[in-house]
Amino acid sequence: MNGIPILSIMLAVPAAAAILCLFLDARGARWLALIATLVDLLLGIGLWANFDIGGPQWQFVEHAQLPVFGRFGWALGIDGFALMLIMLSVFLMPICIGASWESIQKRVPEYMAAFLVTEMLMIGTFAAQDLFLFYVFFEAGLIPMYLIIGIWGGANRIYASYKFFLYTLLGSVLMLIAMLWMAQQAGTTDIPTLLNHDFPVEAQTWLWLAFFASFAVKMPMWPVHTWLPDAHVQAPTAGSVILAGVLLKLGGYGFLRFSVPMFPEASASLTWLILGLSAVAVIYTSLVALVQTDMKKLIAYSSVAHMAIVTIGLFAFNRQGIEGAMIVMLSHGLVSGALFLCVGVIYDRLHTREISRYGGLGINMPRYAVLFLLFTMASVGLPGTSGFVGEFLSLAGTYQVSTTATLLCTTGIILGAAYMLYLYRRIAFGEIVHDDVRAMPDLSLREIALLAPIAAVVLWMGVYPESFLAPMRGDATTLVARVARAQPPGDSLPTPGRANLVKPIAPLAHAEAH
Repeated sequence: MNGIPILSIMLAVPAAAAILCLFLDARGARWLALIATLVDLLLGIGLWANFDIGGPQWQFVEHAQLPVFGRFGWALGIDGFALMLIMLSVFLMPICIGASWESIQKRVPEYMAAFLVTEMLMIGTFAAQDLFLFYVFFEAGLIPMYLIIGIWGGANRIYASYKFFLYTLLGSVLMLIAMLWMAQQAGTTDIPTLLNHDFPVEAQTWLWLAFFASFAVKMPMWPVHTWLPDAHVQAPTAGSVILAGVLLKLGGYGFLRFSVPMFPEASASLTWLILGLSAVAVIYTSLVALVQTDMKKLIAYSSVAHMAIVTIGLFAFNRQGIEGAMIVMLSHGLVSGALFLCVGVIYDRLHTREISRYGGLGINMPRYAVLFLLFTMASVGLPGTSGFVGEFLSLAGTYQVSTTATLLCTTGIILGAAYMLYLYRRIAFGEIVHDDVRAMPDLSLREIALLAPIAAVVLWMGVYPESFLAPMRGDATTLVARVARAQPPGDSLPTPGRANLVKPIAPLAHAEAH
């Protein structure tokens, strides 16, 4: 693909399709949106197939200066981290279009256009190599999701959409001010250059806090997470899938791309804050999830707990933690998206998300029960599924920094098993009490076609995670080397009398890194 501006093409396809959708009827808009998202998926597969593992850090780079805007330029390029998140985006988007095929009947062309614009902005965020280009893509992603919740959402959609918009916009003003100062101080807006620029230590803390204000809300981290359950409950099914699947990952990507490598000293000195907030988030939101009566709210609170596992891994300052955080992001994107699709399937039949209204679905919907069980187990972190790999690596990395934080966050796995299995038991097992539940048909071919690919990738990632880790390994090694000078001392000690077993590992790890 040398010489082909594939990233620009991947942005242009959904952008052009979104404009065309506005001039078509409902049926035409649905088919055009599906075709456009499938084209981007094929381009994404080509991107992954042609990605040179072990090659240069930045690949498929495109540059075009825009002199009108001074330093601002059209600069795209990806590394292994961006590649995996772009693949997650283009994989989920056709599934979202398929999930909206029958359930959305109001203003269909505008709805499809909003999703296509969302896809363009997500890919742009991960591919941007200019500081202000990243900011434009990062913040513009709010607008179509705000419209999707506000127009096609539930009864309380206006409140939820305003809350979503105001929460996520507030922190971004501080980030913009920090970006302006960084561009002035470093003399460039090129992200690869800024990644190797050493900002003054006394300024790093203020810059870190400014970026943290934006990324923490996007994750979302406790205590600025309260917009997420409202947004999920009111959003249409496909809106919840893309919100949990990709938009929450923008915060994690921001920490990975900016906070940790650009401000390593500040990151090290404030690691205690991240670990503390993450530990509270895991325990608190898991306990809140246990008492939910609405299926979507339960899964939304579980998302906050899973994102806390991401943040502790990112701030572990070692390869296991960083790779684990990325795998958790990918796994959570797939699993939470699938769980929201599963909720949408039965909501379309009974038009309620109240857990107490269901029961015994394993009797008359066996195919649904099997797939729902797989995604429930992946959410819990069962070995052999994607959830296990990410959580194990992330917690193993965090253990080298803080045994206390690791102990607290590991309770999230136990509590996660409690609320997810409790949810599954109440929905799938027991006797069918209500006649309308007895009349619910099993999965249609369209619904199987939406859930089966996600199930296959969840198992693929759990059984053979190397195919997902390999493109990111070089970038994780580069990032660890960048922050090594600021790495906080860990509190983990070798087992008494076993210190000699630790010594041979260091040369081996060094050899693997090279």
